[in-house]
Amino acid sequence: MFRFKLFTVCQDRCPMKVGTDGVLLGAWAEVRPDDRRMLDIGTGTGVIALMLAQRSAARIEAVDIDPDCAEQAAGNFAASPWSGRLAARCLPIQEYAPDGRFDLIVSNPPYYVGSLHSPDQGRNRARHADSLPFGELVRAVVRLLADGGRFALILPPDEMRLFRSAALGRLFPLRWTEVCSTPRRGVRRVLAEFCAQPVPPPEVGRLIIQEGGPDSYTGEYRRLTGDFYLGF
Repeated sequence: MFRFKLFTVCQDRCPMKVGTDGVLLGAWAEVRPDDRRMLDIGTGTGVIALMLAQRSAARIEAVDIDPDCAEQAAGNFAASPWSGRLAARCLPIQEYAPDGRFDLIVSNPPYYVGSLHSPDQGRNRARHADSLPFGELVRAVVRLLADGGRFALILPPDEMRLFRSAALGRLFPLRWTEVCSTPRRGVRRVLAEFCAQPVPPPEVGRLIIQEGGPDSYTGEYRRLTGDFYLGF
């Protein structure tokens, strides 16, 4: 189980478990005071949507193609203090037609391309980009993003380069943080925020999670995620 300060997220059915990527994105994505509507694409257990609800007063929609994930997210939302502002839906984002656009869209998307599939189809949907290629994710974000809205996601470096290529001319990087597990390791993930208007290239930030040992979390990582972990 993944324990927050205010509630517990269960993850016994959804094939996409709560992990560091989701926690990083939920804590790093910029939440503005005037954000009124948010969308989590590929919500899994709903952890990112729950983190955004904790950080804002916005109404948050969460979409997942996997029925078990959508049901698990709905249960977690109902058990949270923000149940009145959260909704989970089971459908492909390509078919999602809400009654308005979103100030902030987030996604911890499937990213394996061309790799060996598991016999578990739910696990494949959670991990492989077959059902949501980057080009289709870009089209969905452009269609659903409000004027002045932002799209934040997390990907490994190679996959982020592929996403940025798919987004060329349609989404423009606004913030950029490279994530290293320790000071001696290379970049393992990239946190990026995009908008639909051309902007100057952002400065590249760096986040190191641990100093070296398994419990040696850096002060920067503790400050970023400390509002969500018990025991920090």
